Order: sequence, then C-alpha cells, then structure tokens
Amino acid sequence: MPVDVPAAERFIHSSARLLDRHRMAVVLHDAPRAPVLTALAAYRNSDGGYGHALEPDVRGPHSETTSTLHALEILDELDALGHPLADVATWVARVAEPDGGVPFVLPTAAGYPLAAWMVPDGGSHLTFGLAALLGAAGARTDWLDLANEWCWQRLRHVEDLNAYWLKYALDFLDHSADADRAAQVLETLRALLRPDRSVPVPGGTADETLTALTLSPRPAARSRALFTDEQISICLDELEAGQQDDGGWTFDWAAWSPAQADEWRGLVTLKAVQTLRTNGRLR
Repeated sequence: MPVDVPAAERFIHSSARLLDRHRMAVVLHDAPRAPVLTALAAYRNSDGGYGHALEPDVRGPHSETTSTLHALEILDELDALGHPLADVATWVARVAEPDGGVPFVLPTAAGYPLAAWMVPDGGSHLTFGLAALLGAAGARTDWLDLANEWCWQRLRHVEDLNAYWLKYALDFLDHSADADRAAQVLETLRALLRPDRSVPVPGGTADETLTALTLSPRPAARSRALFTDEQISICLDELEAGQQDDGGWTFDWAAWSPAQADEWRGLVTLKAVQTLRTNGRLR
C-alpha cells in the first residue's frame, strides 16, 4: 500500500512540534539543518543536559537521560554528532552510577507529570544508547570507558535483555569500534527474537512489541544480520499500512496525557517516513 506522503506532511504540520516539523522538512525536502539545531537548542539546559519534555513521557524542565539520548539521536540523524550540541558527556558522567551505568529517570522528574513507567532506578538500557552515540561523537571521558565496559559486561548475559534493553544493545553493537566482537555478540542475540523477529515489551500494552524495523531501522547496520530481507520487507509493508486516515501514524504504548499523545504521534509519523525512505520505500 503506497504511503500518502502529502497527508503525512499535513499531519506533521497540524500536530507535531516545531522541532519535528523542521526535521520532516529535512527528510522530505532536504531543507537546511540549521532550523533543527536552533529548535533543539531550546531543550538544552545550562547544566549541559536536555529536558523540557524532549522525550514526551518525562515532562519536567530538568535535564533527563532520556531527553539527552533523544537529542543525540536527532544530531546523529543530521550527521551532526560533531556539533557543540552533542557535547553532553560531562553531564552524563555527573548523573551516572559509579560503575558507569546511567539511570533511566532522575529523581527530579518526580515533581512533574511523567508516565507511570518512568521510574528512577540504577543503570539502565539508556547506557547502551548513550555510550554508542557519544563514542560515535568522539567523546573522550573516563565515564565512557566505564560505560563501554558496563555494556560489554551486560552482553555476557543476553538472556536478561528484553525489548528496549535489546534495542539499545543493538545500537551499541552497531556503533562499536570492535567489529569482530560486536559480530560475535550479535549471533548470541538471535535466540531472543520471536519467529517474526519481533520482541514483546514486558509490562506494556497487550499488543506492544518492537518489530525488526524498530530494532534495526538502517539497512547498512550490523544488526541487520539478524533479519532476512523477507522479514524486513514484511515489516515495511506493515509500516506502510499503518498510516491512519488523518495522514499520521500512531503508537502502541499507553497514552496518558493529551500533549504526550500528540507529541508521540508526531514523532512516530516522522520516524515512519524516515524509515520508509531510508529503506527505499519513498523517493
């Protein structure tokens, strides 16, 4: 089923954040990157981290690990990990655990609206994502060395990786400078995938899963070795068919706030168009 790209763009203009409208313009029209960077900078705090609901499930102003990782993901999509906005390693090191693990949510989030599953804890799966992108950004800190070791240690026990732990572990392996070691560990992860190469989200909604495209959205990534071309093609067909009557896509996790729901729909619509284009389904 072909995607109605103009309808998707209208949905973004009607419902998405300014930041995501600028990102869609880059994806569809090769628009300048500068407006994205300007909009992203508004989410940055003086301590060096990112907050202000850049990650829609944590809505307070303070810097959060989830929002800071999301900022790096945006910079990565722009090939801008060398930009000063990616200089967040000092802040991450300050909030990390002594062993290098990074908390999922910081205690300051509790004073503001947030999703029920955003609960402060010890080292989380975000450590994989932050280590991956800060490594790609060329960060040089003692924390990054600790975090890399933390990640490799967690990958010795792959049976403990579920859903988002697996997703961000794959990001870490995709970016690792040690290609041989990453390839070996990737093979141990096959057993975690269901026959359709998806994984269920524990504690999520009844139908909440991470698909092969969520786990490995980029065709050239090392993690694509876990999936056949046919499996990816089926996922792309399903993604195309997921476009709603209003032109946007929706999400399968819990909606708990009108603003959160609107912002996530804008983000997943943007991601759908990005993924379809990256995988050759859109010109």
